[in-house]
Amino acid sequence: MMENVINIRQLGLTSYLEVYQIMHNFTMQRTELTLDEIWLTEHHAVFTQGKTGSPEHLLSDTGSIPIIQTDRGGQITYHGPGQQIMYTMIDIKRRKLSIRQMVSYLEQSVIETLAKLGIKAEAKKEAPGVYVNEQKICSLGLHIKNGRTLHGLALNIAMDLTPFKLINPCGYAGLAMTQVSQQTTEFDRTAIAKNLVDAFAQSLQYQQIHYL
Repeated sequence: MMENVINIRQLGLTSYLEVYQIMHNFTMQRTELTLDEIWLTEHHAVFTQGKTGSPEHLLSDTGSIPIIQTDRGGQITYHGPGQQIMYTMIDIKRRKLSIRQMVSYLEQSVIETLAKLGIKAEAKKEAPGVYVNEQKICSLGLHIKNGRTLHGLALNIAMDLTPFKLINPCGYAGLAMTQVSQQTTEFDRTAIAKNLVDAFAQSLQYQQIHYL
């Protein structure tokens, strides 16, 4: 059955706006028979603002790094090379899932992936995302259209964290950011991506994972 199968696309390093548009096109064109998908990517440097984002969380001029308004939830955040993006195009109406359940599954997939690296992480009910010693290592943002999710998570692996100092990350003043490379020197980025996919797919009980 289609609800037991999920397709995985590995997009490499991409433009945020390009993927944003393709993601929306996919969601608008999909039908009740369309398989769910996960897209794995990294983005060129960009700040993205959530649909209810407040401008005061931008603390300084971003120079050459663009700021893009989006329809995801949450406040402003930063994406750049060295950060693993996992976009989740899931028919939650078909799977009878709530948005809160989706957020929890995404957070748990990150926590399980980091645990394999010996990194103890946690989620916070009042502040979506994943944290290590009170420092944020993964941001989340979702949008629902016609009972289907867009957007997903951004896990910091080995990137330049400096641009986060130009903002209140995800709307939290003084929030420190961290990444996998600051927590351990023993990691493989390909394995991290696979473990994220596997943990998330297992949570939602997909029986077949197809890499396209």
